[in-house]
Amino acid sequence: MVVDSPYDALTLVAVDGVLSRIHMTDQRHRPPEESFGEPDPRPFGEVIRQLDAYFAGALTAFDLPLRLIGTPFQLRVWEQLCRIPYGETRTYGELAEALGNPAASRAVGLANGKNPVSIVVPCHRVIGASGSLTGYGGGLGRKRRLLAFESGRSDTLF
Repeated sequence: MVVDSPYDALTLVAVDGVLSRIHMTDQRHRPPEESFGEPDPRPFGEVIRQLDAYFAGALTAFDLPLRLIGTPFQLRVWEQLCRIPYGETRTYGELAEALGNPAASRAVGLANGKNPVSIVVPCHRVIGASGSLTGYGGGLGRKRRLLAFESGRSDTLF
């Protein structure tokens, strides 16, 4: 199912009635459209309500059941992403340390880039060690805008 957002259209995908992927237009690692199946709005009522509240500035943490499909390491990284508070950022190194492996920042970056549920699992909140914006599957422009939105600042500050 495709829904509008301030950051372009979002394609919502469910597995067994549970949100499993959110894709942005022109997103890196976006599967072919035909793999999404037939549009079915039934599993997405609460997802859409929470996304709308987030984009309105009224929701800072999502509370949705998710069906995330990934390796055990990717699942651990995505769990850490959900612990980054709204309006804050963490570096790849900080996430690696939180996982108990300070040398794994590159692996954390790769897992971060494969996050299947952008925005809800806030991979946009991860930055480079120098504080610079680094890769984002939805593009650095979107990442900059999402971080600016959450911090309440103009996107020109990032």
